[in-house]
Formats: sequence, structure tokens, C-alpha cells
Amino acid sequence: MIPLLWAIAGVVLVAVELVTGTFVLLMLGLAALVTAGASALGAPLGVDVAVFGLSALVLILLARPALQRRFRTDRAEGVNAGPQALLGADAEIVDPIPAGDAGTVRIGGALWTARALHDGPDGTAFATGDPVVVVDIRGATAVVTGPSSGPPHPSRPPLQGES
Repeated sequence: MIPLLWAIAGVVLVAVELVTGTFVLLMLGLAALVTAGASALGAPLGVDVAVFGLSALVLILLARPALQRRFRTDRAEGVNAGPQALLGADAEIVDPIPAGDAGTVRIGGALWTARALHDGPDGTAFATGDPVVVVDIRGATAVVTGPSSGPPHPSRPPLQGES
């Protein structure tokens, strides 16, 4: 009967770990399952508690840090990926962008739907072949503007933290 109680406790702890994600309850659940095995082999109650304590301590001190390193999600912080990585990239107009409407630009070889950030004074935005710079990504649409006359913009998308 006692091995069954240890096994139930282990399964419940492992199941609750799925909600928390801290790996502490997983380690305690595994320790309870190890204790269920020891108890099933005939270990008395006092030894069961010692087996649980020792296995929980070993798992928490040795296995948990290794799991946390393996599943750490902050490793990709320095990577500038996804559509936001295109901010600041040079583009070329493929299909004209009329005022208030969308056209097509080529950004790094890929074709994107694009809208102009500002319309020109004559009601047009950009003609085919005009160089532009990506200033925003809204869904699947790039928002572009003409190259600035100020400081040069990067010829590649800026890395996170760069301006």
C-alpha cells in the first residue's frame, strides 16, 4: 500500500510541474517515484523517508541546474530575428506604391507588400526602382520611406541594441 502512495504522490507532483515549469516539483516527483520503487522492494518506512530525502536532494542539486541550462529561453536575447529584423533594411520598389495604397518592394531578395510612411506632395509615394528604407513591419506589410539625407542608414538590418 505504501509503494502505491509514493507512486501516486510522484505522479501528482510531476503533473503539477507541467503548470509551474520550475523543475522543483519534477525533481520531487521523481524522488517520490524512486522511493516507491525502494518501498516496493521492501524498504521499511524510515528508510523510505531517507531514500526520498536523499534522492530529492541529489536531483534538485545536480539534475535541476542541468535541466534549467538546457531549457533556458533567454539564450536568444541577442538574436534579432523575425520580421522586426528588417527594420532599417534597404529595399527597392518593384511595383509602384500609389498614395494611400500598397505596392511591392524587394527586401533582401524577398518580395513584400509595402505601404509608404508619407505620401509625396504630388499624391504619389514611390515609383518602380526607387530606393527605400523599411521603417516598420505591420503584419505582413512593410512600411517604407525614402532614404534620408541625414546620417546614413545601415545597409543591413540593425542588431538588437544598435541604433
